[in-house]
Amino acid sequence: MSAERSSYRLDEALDAAYRYLNRRDRTEAELRTHLGRADVGADDVESAIATLVEQGYLDDARFARLFVQDKRELEAWGSDRIRRGLLARGVSSDLVEEALAQPDDDGGGDGDELERALALLRRRFPSPAGDRRERDRALGVLVRKGYDAELALDAISLHVKGD
Repeated sequence: MSAERSSYRLDEALDAAYRYLNRRDRTEAELRTHLGRADVGADDVESAIATLVEQGYLDDARFARLFVQDKRELEAWGSDRIRRGLLARGVSSDLVEEALAQPDDDGGGDGDELERALALLRRRFPSPAGDRRERDRALGVLVRKGYDAELALDAISLHVKGD
């Protein structure tokens, strides 16, 4: 009876996990938290996660790569903000750094962050920031988007020069 109940709980855990993953891709940590809140036992949670990893439904490396790609392209986030977002979702720091090092679809990688910052500045501030107040606003935009302060200052300098 105990083995039957254990199997039943695992099936329930898998059903809950499939429903949760149906909405969007998740990390192992997010799924572990979700199943824990659903009062699924720790052994069943780990068994469900192992099954989903084996089936290819759960992959933190894939999640990290797609997260980096989406946030760079759609949200114009910098590496610092992307890193914080992935770590907050429970992705290991090794996988985070690996995903950040991957080249963009256009062939560029982390080295193109200055270009992404410049593109954001051109979009948000079509005419180069002339006075200190506008430069401070531009710096705030870049830093909030997760660009390193030094890189942001370089991008603002290039934007002011018209490059």
